[in-house]
Amino acid sequence: MTRDKIISCLEKYASGTLTPEEEQAFHAWLDTASPDEFHAMLDEAGVSDALKAYPVPTAASVAGLRQRLEYEEQLPAPHIYPIWRKIAAAAAVLLLVAGSWFIYRQTQQQDKPAITQAPKPVPGGNKATLTLGDGSVINLDDANAGDLSQQGNTRIVKLDGGRIQYHSEEDGGAPVYNTIATPNGGQYQVQLPDGTVVWMNAASSLRFPSAFTGNERLVELTGEGYFEVAADAAKPFRVKVSDAVVEVLGTKFNVNAYAEEPQARTALLEGAVRVTRKGNAVQLRPGQEARFIAGGMLEVKAADMEQALAWKNGYFQFEGTTLPVLLRQIGRWYDVEVEWKGDISDREFAGRIARNVSLQAMVDALRSSGVNCRIQGRKLEVLP
Repeated sequence: MTRDKIISCLEKYASGTLTPEEEQAFHAWLDTASPDEFHAMLDEAGVSDALKAYPVPTAASVAGLRQRLEYEEQLPAPHIYPIWRKIAAAAAVLLLVAGSWFIYRQTQQQDKPAITQAPKPVPGGNKATLTLGDGSVINLDDANAGDLSQQGNTRIVKLDGGRIQYHSEEDGGAPVYNTIATPNGGQYQVQLPDGTVVWMNAASSLRFPSAFTGNERLVELTGEGYFEVAADAAKPFRVKVSDAVVEVLGTKFNVNAYAEEPQARTALLEGAVRVTRKGNAVQLRPGQEARFIAGGMLEVKAADMEQALAWKNGYFQFEGTTLPVLLRQIGRWYDVEVEWKGDISDREFAGRIARNVSLQAMVDALRSSGVNCRIQGRKLEVLP
């Protein structure tokens, strides 16, 4: 669509006069527009300041806005609706907290000056270190694209997009173990010697051999990782995590096993996995997850795959998420200390926010949902 046509569609959408053909074209543009592009067009369009600002509404105005945005027709309440497709591209979110509806927009204003002189917390990005078999450490975010190291018959390469790739030929020798680790505020991708690709979330580590020898492919994960496993029926792929092992042949799955979280989970997207823990074993089908519960037991539940993979796809997504869990996610991604007093575990959230928003924007969203919080240097404080 041309710039003038986009602006015209924005104005017509605000007034409710889009034709079906225009609405189809407009939604197609929204699916591809970046937040910056959307807001630039919105600023030029002749729509009301109230619509541009997405103010926190009253209950009555929320009901009217929901009807106007046509989000009542299919989804059961309570539910979170991805409002960006209709109003704010990928930057807006509708939050449901404690049974009350609030609307949040990604602010276009600059963050207020930090109270201390410490650098402002920023969203995470591609950051990781690679520890080789000889103990040497490569800072991957500083390394140039190209060959990084040679270990026996294995060549380690950093691609232009940032992914680390292992090119290996088995030589029958003893395996040399490498560890890739992401800090708070980091994420990374690595392609293992067998072709398996692993996406690593913040504050995570993966230990693996530079070449898979023998009759299995065994790696060890802490934190969170999403795996797309290369098929090899002769060599089962196993992920050791906490006190359990996830075994697969060829599949796509996510493992969340942060030590500070009360419950580790393995969610299956495609294929089949077998999770074994302290003599207990369960088999998962696509769309299921295994939860690590007390006593070494495993519990199989239907998985919310969109929520499980949101971090990999660039979002925070919550559905019945307690405030402590949400705050720990924020702390890991923005690399900030999170502090709160008292019991806040009874508050649940639902919503979706892009992981590239500023910490101030995230704080504004929490405040709009009734959470009293503030940024103090590199600390996020939640107050009574």
